[in-house]
Amino acid sequence: MRTLKVLSALLTYPTAELVAAAPELTAVLAREALLPKRARAAVVALIDDLAARDLYDSQERYILLFDRTRSLSLHLFEHVHGESRDRGQAMVDLIKVYEDGGYTPTTTELPDFLPLFLEYASTRRPAEAIALIGQPGHVLAALRERLEKRGSPYAAVFAALIALSGERLDAAALAALRAEPDPEPDDLAALDAAWAEEEVRFGPGADAACGTDTLAARLRQAGRPAPGLESLPRQRPRVEFTHRSAG
Repeated sequence: MRTLKVLSALLTYPTAELVAAAPELTAVLAREALLPKRARAAVVALIDDLAARDLYDSQERYILLFDRTRSLSLHLFEHVHGESRDRGQAMVDLIKVYEDGGYTPTTTELPDFLPLFLEYASTRRPAEAIALIGQPGHVLAALRERLEKRGSPYAAVFAALIALSGERLDAAALAALRAEPDPEPDDLAALDAAWAEEEVRFGPGADAACGTDTLAARLRQAGRPAPGLESLPRQRPRVEFTHRSAG
């Protein structure tokens, strides 16, 4: 699904190469015609915006949005595990999912970086790819809402992903994300508070609070067939992105 490769590229740091590829990106979206017309038009508007805008302005905008503002982080586990100790194991498990799928990232980014996740999804069969991008749907929806609030054209990418997946959103998980702080990039005090290191809990109950029974456990289980079923074709791994507990 080259459409996913386009959406992945649009969420990376703007470069001259990305700008030069604008006509090709638009052509891929038109050729595959996977996105609803309205969603596709909004993504094309972002492509046109990147092509017309001064490159340094685009880079500054990207940094303010995605690198400086924690609530807009493109690292999916930031919205799932935060700074809990489960995040490291979840990273290891996600790398294993990539490896089991025959995918070797060519970037030094962490495995939960959304453009990397979309790049992996683009290598899967269409039905699997669509199911895969739907799993963090509540995270994508929260990011879309936060970008829309800022009037950012990047919201189009997240709206496109949600439209493409057709997944029913986890209302409770989305509500939890909506309740989290969403400071503006020029609110330095609020940004410092948002990026403050969270307490890492140990002892009884810590695992439940951090959510080890969700993403990490499911990812570890994904690569193992059930007893007695080793000879059957392997099922598509289910990657679940459940919002971490606030406690």
